[in-house]
Amino acid sequence: MPGLDQMFTDALIDKCRSQTNLSIVSDLGDVDFEGEITDYRTQPLTVAADAMAAMNRFTITVRVKFTNTVEPHLSYEQSFSRFKDYDSNRDLSEVEESLSAMIIEELIEDIFNRAFVNW
Repeated sequence: MPGLDQMFTDALIDKCRSQTNLSIVSDLGDVDFEGEITDYRTQPLTVAADAMAAMNRFTITVRVKFTNTVEPHLSYEQSFSRFKDYDSNRDLSEVEESLSAMIIEELIEDIFNRAFVNW
């Protein structure tokens, strides 16, 4: 989906702004996030009696490197993955935007909690 990387970045920035007192800077700060989308796929989940998929699973996986320069032992590099299931009678293009938004929200929550759970 075009623009997914920017949606993801914007969501992480918004989360940090609303949940911490950190300021966003363009150079290396006290904490730094780097990442990439490593998987973006849909696959059949369940098969109906007629051998057709009844549900599909849409999955997004991201790899994140979090660097904490103040407390380096809290730094991490980890993959996070979330999914949503949808009826196979629907085309991915019909549900992709809304499912992506829900998945991004869950991924951001996971990444944020892993980074700031000790704050």
